[in-house]
Amino acid sequence: MTNQAAAAATHRAIEAVWRIESAKVIAHVARLVRDVGLAEELAQDAFVTALERWPETGVPDNPGAWLMTTAKHRALDKLRQDALHARKHEALGHDLDALESHVVPDFVDTLDAARADDIGDDLLRLVFTACHPVLSTDARVTLTLRLIGGLTTHEIARAFLVSETTIAQRIVRAKRTLSAANVPFEVPPPQARATRMASVLEVIYLIFNEGYAATAGDDWMRPQLCDEALRVGRILAELAREDSEVHGLVALMELQASRLHARTDAKGRPVLLADQDRSRWDQLLIRRGLAALARAEALGGTLGPYALQAALAACHARARTAEDTDWTHIVALYDALAQVSPSPVVELNRAVAVGMAFGPEAGFAIVEALTADPALARYHWLPSVRADLLAKLGRCDEARVEFERAATMTQNVRERELLLARAQQMRDAGMSDG
Repeated sequence: MTNQAAAAATHRAIEAVWRIESAKVIAHVARLVRDVGLAEELAQDAFVTALERWPETGVPDNPGAWLMTTAKHRALDKLRQDALHARKHEALGHDLDALESHVVPDFVDTLDAARADDIGDDLLRLVFTACHPVLSTDARVTLTLRLIGGLTTHEIARAFLVSETTIAQRIVRAKRTLSAANVPFEVPPPQARATRMASVLEVIYLIFNEGYAATAGDDWMRPQLCDEALRVGRILAELAREDSEVHGLVALMELQASRLHARTDAKGRPVLLADQDRSRWDQLLIRRGLAALARAEALGGTLGPYALQAALAACHARARTAEDTDWTHIVALYDALAQVSPSPVVELNRAVAVGMAFGPEAGFAIVEALTADPALARYHWLPSVRADLLAKLGRCDEARVEFERAATMTQNVRERELLLARAQQMRDAGMSDG
């Protein structure tokens, strides 16, 4: 191997280590400096040092520990400098004493004792901080991908089809907002945890959904985002083992991700659920998803929205063919979902299930009642579902119009092509009937 090839291999190894270890490093340093933005900068300093040294010295036996130690030393130096510059030795005496004893393995626990919460995990603190409700949804998603997922600004920009400048500014503003709001680096107290966990789960699922069905661009899916959401979700499930909704969300993502390979054909065109080759579904992900759903159910109580959606996905996963799908049970699950999380989108999906279980007329009646809902005015799946039911009722001309209307409302190129193709099918069917 040439020197150039060896250097390239080392750089790839460093990038892989960063993707795996960065969240842990940032989380641990943030516990020291109490500032997520500063923690990321210090972790990045350690990463840059690795890029400078490892091509010469080789990748350490434990690269994650090397990055952690280097970043920690940067943090200690920073805290000492700040203390000296501020001339507040007495106020910071406790922290400095603890910092000076950093050779003791548990010095961080000593430093944190007065601020400890009942879940002492740095990563969980980082997740709650990145997904804090004080941030906009876009900012939460971006910061989560950056801090937990370890994605670069370029990767996030490419995933969401926006400029790197936009993403960079979003990250900077998010850090400033957290700092200005004095958001503590901690797991929220029990009384506030449920509300904050809802924000965390929402962010993770938003990331997954953007990967599963991209809202814009040339690609039907962006699997990298699905992978990142799953990775963060699995981490969260290990940290919050008694939260059924966390396991429900992981189950939902595992089961949906199991279909990714079957959702496009060889040319990248969308393949709808009923037409998918189920032999291409990932059986490992299905087993993982069903196991996560079983954990959510075993915790007892009323299943939440994510666990119920996972149960819906499990109905499809368990059906060997599309014809074997238990649509009656799916309708019952949608009825339960509508009770715990009512929304027009849930009702629209329930209409599809009702149409499959009890005939297109029954489903169409529900859809017609939704056409006046302002929340669905620009939601392209409404005319798409309406068109599909009209087609099943033999009303081809009306179905064509609805498919064409849905095509004008989506920003995804592949989805638009699919809807226009179905409109053409309706046009051809109408001509043959005539």
